[in-house]
Amino acid sequence: MPCSNALAPFVIAALVALGPLPAGAQNNAAPPPTAISHKAKLCQMCHGRKGLPTVKNTPIIAGQHESSLLIALQEYRNGARTDDLMGRIAKNLSGDDMKALAAYFSALPWPAYRESADAASITRFHALDVEKKCTSCHREGFVGYANTPRVANQKLDYLIKTLSDFHDNKRPNMPRMTALVRNFSADDIAAMAHYLAGL
Repeated sequence: MPCSNALAPFVIAALVALGPLPAGAQNNAAPPPTAISHKAKLCQMCHGRKGLPTVKNTPIIAGQHESSLLIALQEYRNGARTDDLMGRIAKNLSGDDMKALAAYFSALPWPAYRESADAASITRFHALDVEKKCTSCHREGFVGYANTPRVANQKLDYLIKTLSDFHDNKRPNMPRMTALVRNFSADDIAAMAHYLAGL
């Protein structure tokens, strides 16, 4: 769940400075439990109060699978995934904080987001012939399950960055993904990202 490092001082300061979330601030859902209200507010600085991220290359986490969110936080804390800001945030979260945040955000509705995929991207994606390999983990429709994140209708910029990071071996926590996209071109990655964002 990366967030722009340029925002790091502002976001970290907001953890202390901002008050509790008002009721209904996110998708008219109940506010988070009091124990994590400031921490949830911190997440929303980048990931969005209404579920849509406000910072480039930041994923949608509202409605994402609970186990997937928890694993991401744990991996940022232990260094299996690297991002300066997320690493610093995760190291300041207890195990109970992580569980509570994952439970809260997973219970929110996935926001209405879809990028129209052009015919060329759809055709190119199918020509890659990887859909069966992808859906063996991400499930039919790419909606994910448990430990495997939903990638259907995920933010386009985040998908491109993530697939590029796997391609360039900047995310060694998932060797299977690295192997899948190792031989993709930049155009292949863009086509796959557009296809997924447009589902």
